[in-house]
Amino acid sequence: MIKTILFDLDGTLLNTIDDLADAANWVCAQHSWPTFPVETYKHFVGNGIPKLVERFSPAEARTPERLAATLAEFSARYDAHKEDKTAPYPGIPELLAALKAEGIQTAVFSNKADAFCGKIIEHYFGPGSFSLVRGSRPGVPTKPDPAGVYSLMADLGAAPESTLFVGDSDVDILTGHNAGLPALGVLWGFRGEAELTAAGADALAAKPEDILAYLRCEKH
Repeated sequence: MIKTILFDLDGTLLNTIDDLADAANWVCAQHSWPTFPVETYKHFVGNGIPKLVERFSPAEARTPERLAATLAEFSARYDAHKEDKTAPYPGIPELLAALKAEGIQTAVFSNKADAFCGKIIEHYFGPGSFSLVRGSRPGVPTKPDPAGVYSLMADLGAAPESTLFVGDSDVDILTGHNAGLPALGVLWGFRGEAELTAAGADALAAKPEDILAYLRCEKH
């Protein structure tokens, strides 16, 4: 029986793609680099902000020094505008309230920089909405490496046999499986059914209520 759910952040709980794309394209415009449509950014994100910066930077701007400077530029711009267009997906606040009412422990595990995660979660869901919120931290490999999941589960006191990983991309499905957890893919996020199925998702949710239905099936 599932007692703990670990949620991905971007594309799962919050639709952050417009603010991420706007910040990235703003940086590109400052340097007269090509910009990209939002749909392209849906495939650029998922592996952490340094990887996003690398993906939107042209080949000649990918030296370690230049990428570090661009990362700082992007981070400052995104931090100042990360709440311009971002919003929870429909049904997510209600899902979190229902999980709390059923005594399910919830946490967030994201490849987004740790400094952003806590602030953005508190802004949209309020303080104490999750037992723990954790993003990418120095010295800890990003998803799909399971190291961060193991650390998070140890801090939560969560057992693998009663923990579910929920996300919108193949990275999330692989993260869950690499950590020995079932992984549920959500269809409202950045990637879609084909990618989640190919990655081996144990279940799919077309809407947040489907996660509750999955939990109830697991009880029987």
